[in-house]
Amino acid sequence: MDYRTNYRKWLNDPRLSAEGRKELEGIAGDEKAQEYRFGGELEFGTAGMRGIIGFGTNMMNVYTVMRATQGLAAFISEQGEGAKARGVVISYDTRRKSDEFAKAAAGVLAKNGVKVWLFGDVHPVPMLSYAVRYLHAFAGIMITASHNPKEYNGYKVYGEDGAQMSPEDTEKVVAHIRKIDDYLSVSGEEGSALIQAVPDKLDEDYIEELSRLRLSPEAVKKCGANLKLVYTPVHGSGYVPVMAILKKLGIGVTVVEEQTTKDPDFSTVKVPNPEFKETLSMGIALADKIHADVVFGTDPDSDRLGVAVKNDGGEFVALSGNQVGILLLDYILTRLEEENAMPVGAAVVKSFVTTGMAKAICDDFGVELFETPVGFKFIGEKIKEWEKDGSHTFVFGFEESCGYLRGIHARDKDAVVASMLCAEMVCYYTYLGKTVYRRLCEIYEKYGYVLDKNISVQYSGLNAMKEMNAVVDALKGMKVTSLSPFAVEAVRDYSVPSRIVCATGEVQPIDIPACNCVYYELEGGSFVCVRPSGTEPKLKIYYSLRAPDEATAEEKLGELKKSVDGMLGKAGKN
Repeated sequence: MDYRTNYRKWLNDPRLSAEGRKELEGIAGDEKAQEYRFGGELEFGTAGMRGIIGFGTNMMNVYTVMRATQGLAAFISEQGEGAKARGVVISYDTRRKSDEFAKAAAGVLAKNGVKVWLFGDVHPVPMLSYAVRYLHAFAGIMITASHNPKEYNGYKVYGEDGAQMSPEDTEKVVAHIRKIDDYLSVSGEEGSALIQAVPDKLDEDYIEELSRLRLSPEAVKKCGANLKLVYTPVHGSGYVPVMAILKKLGIGVTVVEEQTTKDPDFSTVKVPNPEFKETLSMGIALADKIHADVVFGTDPDSDRLGVAVKNDGGEFVALSGNQVGILLLDYILTRLEEENAMPVGAAVVKSFVTTGMAKAICDDFGVELFETPVGFKFIGEKIKEWEKDGSHTFVFGFEESCGYLRGIHARDKDAVVASMLCAEMVCYYTYLGKTVYRRLCEIYEKYGYVLDKNISVQYSGLNAMKEMNAVVDALKGMKVTSLSPFAVEAVRDYSVPSRIVCATGEVQPIDIPACNCVYYELEGGSFVCVRPSGTEPKLKIYYSLRAPDEATAEEKLGELKKSVDGMLGKAGKN
């Protein structure tokens, strides 16, 4: 069925809502809009689905949400009555239509005889992950588009372990979803007795659980009340829990009041992504005004934390996700060692595109480092694996995209616990008479400077995802011996079968879940990695450069980028 037929079918269907009909009537003369909305289907993968809000098969709307939920309900029903009775926890953030989508999903599950635990107000990703385990539910749903622009929303599914659903189970859910050709045929049951509110006590227990992960209570006791910390939830779901944990620890915090409102348009920022200094700009302005020490910002679903600190010149600089990650890693391992609390089999997990600095730190502390593909679900799977076999003890996990986790209360990125740890870390270094920025400089001095830089190439249109994947596929067939100014020592192809091809011609297998990604090992421990985003129409290029100092690294980065751009240009023509 072509997009024109699909468009007319939806437009003329009496089951379509008045809102949907009005919106589709508005594009009656816009062939390009019709093709984008109806020329394909919103892809449901291991990260769920994410798209622009609007009506059509390739958009995020109540019908695509209910269709996906019907597929999930069918999968749960296959697992038996016990799975249906354990039910599904549903949470949502502050984005447009998040609450509507959450209630629609709850209704579909209830109509299928599946119990539902529904949060009564916005709650972040880590609390949804925590709730699945807390309530012994079979699965979880989070309505969010994370850090994407305001036009987006999304749908994530979690397994019973609190991690995003495994690829194997996701395939089964997708198979059920694909059986539903008539999007508007799925309906829900409102007001069902199977839909229950998540107990309020869960919020208290979550905060209590986080407080057990404290590492420097003495430093917090001496410095916490006087700490000048500015926090912005960027109109998202982190406001209540982040403030609650900081208050419990006795850490002083000033909020950016204008950004505490649940504004689905995120009207005070260009994009609600705390990775960008611009997103923290109101927090930094307030921090300058009150002479604060540090600025925190969380994204709409509060799984990412952005941090800005003062440099030696007293100017606020936004730290990258890699820099916050190595600071937290160094802090956590330092405190565990100082307190003789390093667990047996201590292990750290990071995605393979995250800074190479992590290995140097872990090696120094005698802690084993594991790498996974991009996506925190893979870190969650490591935690689950070690719980079963007892081979390692999870200490810390992080990704370069501002995602961090300490503790096993959740199996996804947790900006609430990261906020607590960062605030505590500031207190610890204040107690020692130094700044966080000075500690970062000390880390570079000890292990060598590493410049980590991520660049995204934006794609658009209905075939954006296919075009990005085609570029990466083309790279796999290209023989690359150098990326100026570096020699290429090996090329990792993470697709099936995953393998490393060394410059010598030797081929080594990679024991890691498959993904469409090409990774170039460069001389001296640097690397470049190219992968298509799984959630946005962006081709991502990750650079990690070892160099004597920042100036040298920046100079080499400029040359390396030109070389990589040339390689990508050739790949795009294939």
